[in-house]
Amino acid sequence: MNITNNISSLQTNQTFLNTTANNIANVNTDGFIPKDTRITNSGNSPIANARLADDTGSAKSQTDLAKEIPDQIVTGSVAEVNVAAIKTEDEMFGTLLDIKA
Repeated sequence: MNITNNISSLQTNQTFLNTTANNIANVNTDGFIPKDTRITNSGNSPIANARLADDTGSAKSQTDLAKEIPDQIVTGSVAEVNVAAIKTEDEMFGTLLDIKA
């Protein structure tokens, strides 16, 4: 068992949440070009890569709430799963230590 992957996933998803939150916060900022975050695997660890989204040339904010809100919901669910896995592992180690003692 190794919680390193869960922690790495939490950090990656925090970057994703920060990016989408910034995009949502700037939904009324004229000329704002949102960032697009992609999560990829590097070995056994996920990595968040943020880049500027394609510029449509609009004078209004180019933030798409129909994309950003569901991204927030999904990323929040991923965080919940990782936290549950960490808690379970912590409980298992506590039980093993109790048995050994």
